[in-house]
Amino acid sequence: MKTKLILAGGFLGAGKTTLLYEAAKELIAEGHKTGLITNDQAADLVDTVYLSKTGAGIEEVSGSCFCCNFPGFAEAIQALRENGAKYIIAEPVGSCTDLSATILQPLKDKYADQLELSPFTVLIDPKRLKEILAGRNSGLAESGAYIIRKQLEEADVIAINKADTLTEAEAELLLGETRKTYPGAEVMTISAKTEGGAAAWLAYEKASAETGKSLAKVDYDTYAEGEAVLGWLNATIELTAEDAPDWNHYADTLLTKFLSRFKEEKAAIGHVEYIQLIPVHAIWPRAGVLGAPPRIEQITAGERRRIKEVDSVFF
Repeated sequence: MKTKLILAGGFLGAGKTTLLYEAAKELIAEGHKTGLITNDQAADLVDTVYLSKTGAGIEEVSGSCFCCNFPGFAEAIQALRENGAKYIIAEPVGSCTDLSATILQPLKDKYADQLELSPFTVLIDPKRLKEILAGRNSGLAESGAYIIRKQLEEADVIAINKADTLTEAEAELLLGETRKTYPGAEVMTISAKTEGGAAAWLAYEKASAETGKSLAKVDYDTYAEGEAVLGWLNATIELTAEDAPDWNHYADTLLTKFLSRFKEEKAAIGHVEYIQLIPVHAIWPRAGVLGAPPRIEQITAGERRRIKEVDSVFF
């Protein structure tokens, strides 16, 4: 039996992990054994911990992007297939491009008897997309914005995420401009954070099998510079309080102050992921920040009363 493989890429902060989370929950609810593959430059990924809540099988390719470690990616696919996964959704590093040439074409060539590949999706934040379509760099270095443009060029599907932040008129205008600029892609709006907001995307991916239609012409010197100018921080901090504090308020305050400080420094935030791990093994809250107030999953009142110790993991 072939396994359906869905590759969901896009720049940092686009909402890829949230999309994987919601899609995995929907597939599992339908009775499908589902696998997820996370990817980043460091080990012990926040995304892996967060996605474990779905109940899906998870494999991690860390220390390099998929395109630099095709054997590692293939091994992760095989491990999930051996565990019976009917669907696998993979999330490449947000600063990665040229995936059609380095990942999709080899998969089609070498694993056609094992895998059915869905259209390659690139997610993008609407605020960043507006900047890119206007010819600006969205607060990034020119080489950083270059990566985003190349990601969009090679997409089979451009999914404009966070549609819940747009008016109907804004969404229609952005859809029209994106289709005009990238006529070879299927363009849609989704809201991965909203229940059912990505259902149309998942249905499209499940029903379609044409992938890797576009190959981007990538200048690897510019690409390498775009990755090099991004600053990365991974840190884990243990916090202990005498009384059970309001961890929701703590997380909101901390992330809001991060945002304010970066604005003062005129430094664009590619992505912030923050997770609090509590002793009862729940995982709260998680937030991604992209030039806007943090969207935080809440701790319940009952959980708040009994939580005194927490690990804060930053990525």
